[in-house]
Amino acid sequence: MIKFDQVTKRYPGSNEALKNASFTIEAGELAFVTGHSGAGKSTLLKLIAAIERPTSGTVLIANQNISKLKPSAIPFMRRKFGLIFQDHKLLYDRNCFENVILPLHINGITGNEAAKRVRAALDKVGLLHKEKAMPITLSGGEQQRLAIARAVVSRPSILIADEPTGNLDASYAADIMAIFHAFHQVGVTVIVATHDALGMSTTQNRVLHLNQGQLTHTQSGLDGVHHE
Repeated sequence: MIKFDQVTKRYPGSNEALKNASFTIEAGELAFVTGHSGAGKSTLLKLIAAIERPTSGTVLIANQNISKLKPSAIPFMRRKFGLIFQDHKLLYDRNCFENVILPLHINGITGNEAAKRVRAALDKVGLLHKEKAMPITLSGGEQQRLAIARAVVSRPSILIADEPTGNLDASYAADIMAIFHAFHQVGVTVIVATHDALGMSTTQNRVLHLNQGQLTHTQSGLDGVHHE
């Protein structure tokens, strides 16, 4: 479970990027974070992933208060997460297989077990046939799918994606969203930031809407609108 209780994040020399946000995302839920550019979506995701810490308020991840975690505990905390960024952050001097295996090597998983997990992750995103290809030869949609494979290869319980379809055309974007739905269906908590509020409005999943750092409402296709 992810719980924000009156969370504010203020960066030095700037206004509050997030203001008094309170919400709960249950384990296994698929949630979308929407809002205009600069609304605070990326800040909210960084707080969930313990990349940033709140200025005030409480962020609980699986009942752990991230503000009270020792710095040495943060890397272990982040093993719960798979992180996907709009700019992919792929290594272009390594092939697809080598890009995906990196998180496993960092976590001390090598050999046949690592290779098995990499191929399983590539297969899930439809790229197993391109394991030897270099990322520069892939289309934009394929590069994003490769980034997803790298994010899920360590079998995270929480998958976080920041504007993962922002640079893709409609057909590629639909493919990426289908992958996220598939992971959600097997119990992974999935949180996707997107500026496309209209595209999310017909889903049966939670939508958290931000406006200038304020969480204006949480909406569920099943439950209606709830102000928090």
